[in-house]
Amino acid sequence: METKYTVSFITLGCKVNQFETEAMSEILEKEGFKVLPPNEISHIYIINTCAVTKESERKSRQFINRAKRINPDSLVVAVGCSVQLNSEKINKETQADIIIGTKHKSNIGSIIKNKLNNKEYREHFYLVDDFQGRENFEELKISAVHDKTRANIKIQDGCSQFCSYCIIPYVRGPIRSRKHQDIMEEIKRIAENGYKEIVLNGIHISSYGKDLQLNNALIELIEDIENVDGIERIRLGSLEPNLITEDFMKRYSSLKKTCDHFHLSLQSGSGSVLKRMNRKYTTDEYKNNVELIRKYMPYAGITTDIIVGFPGETEEEFNETKNFVKDIKFSRIHVFKYSIREGTKAAEMDNQVDSSIKSERSKELIQLGEKISREFMEKFIGKNLSLLVEKENKENIYEGYTTNYLKVLIKSSINVKNQIINVHIKDIRNDYLLGE
Repeated sequence: METKYTVSFITLGCKVNQFETEAMSEILEKEGFKVLPPNEISHIYIINTCAVTKESERKSRQFINRAKRINPDSLVVAVGCSVQLNSEKINKETQADIIIGTKHKSNIGSIIKNKLNNKEYREHFYLVDDFQGRENFEELKISAVHDKTRANIKIQDGCSQFCSYCIIPYVRGPIRSRKHQDIMEEIKRIAENGYKEIVLNGIHISSYGKDLQLNNALIELIEDIENVDGIERIRLGSLEPNLITEDFMKRYSSLKKTCDHFHLSLQSGSGSVLKRMNRKYTTDEYKNNVELIRKYMPYAGITTDIIVGFPGETEEEFNETKNFVKDIKFSRIHVFKYSIREGTKAAEMDNQVDSSIKSERSKELIQLGEKISREFMEKFIGKNLSLLVEKENKENIYEGYTTNYLKVLIKSSINVKNQIINVHIKDIRNDYLLGE
């Protein structure tokens, strides 16, 4: 290319989207593009969209149009889940020049170059496939992560759970697992570039290997990563409760590099609501899995997601959720108000909950979650913890995470970013432990 084209990324949504943005960024840099921060004036803007809620879709369209306002002469590329779900709406209501669904991100460089080399490049380029023939994982690779000390590694794509509230299986397609060897090669590259912690992520990592008829693929992958020089921490992304078995915990807890942090998706503490959600476990099974974790890793941080205001959720069912949260004693909960997603079974259910009730329940559960989080944090005052320092917040004040995913602030006159250090916990300030 004669012109050194600049490109900026705007990423909405989950850790998988963040990984895919990093991978597309590396592809374009190798093709000769210069990657700039999202608020810079660039020749090209790539918006990696999200469709998990109506609000995330609205924001996706908003960012697409905002990019064109920042630079009216720019080439605007819309990719990802919102495009896959509502490509016609994106086409009609935004100023995107290139529209790509959840496939073909690995071809982003050639697609953009072909568009730029075409004198008629203002004509829309449209590439959104259905899921027929998507049996294989689309390989996207990273070797570094911009401005971060931990690397998200995508190990699978797709989901076949079809929870009644969730649109993701319709935009990401069926389960496709990444090859074990390809993951290992990427992690070795990441380690060579100085990263000490990796996080295994995907749309539904608990199903990793199932499409390949492999029953223990995830724990076998983790055991292999344990032997990679330079990687000192292995963390897992969001998990389904049924992944947690006696055998899994025995093997996982016996390793030296595995983090004692588990994000176990709950969604509701009411058994009747879980059934309507088409979740594949009961509250008793969930509780037993948590007890298994704590049997092998007593100080584990257990985080979760909870939806309030699911169709038909009664006050009694909401109280069941509150009592379950108190019983489990999560280290942190993320509360979401139910959002209708057209095309899902839940959208057609009777007894949709009023928005004001959703807001009240959300506020109440967030307050309960904050109280329980603080109680969990208080257990570590006076203890020594391992800390991976991630960034300098202000001069001589550094922030990092413990193995069980607690945030810690420390003072240091020397640069300790990307170092793993032992700290003594003295106190709590807001969401942070204070260490020295």
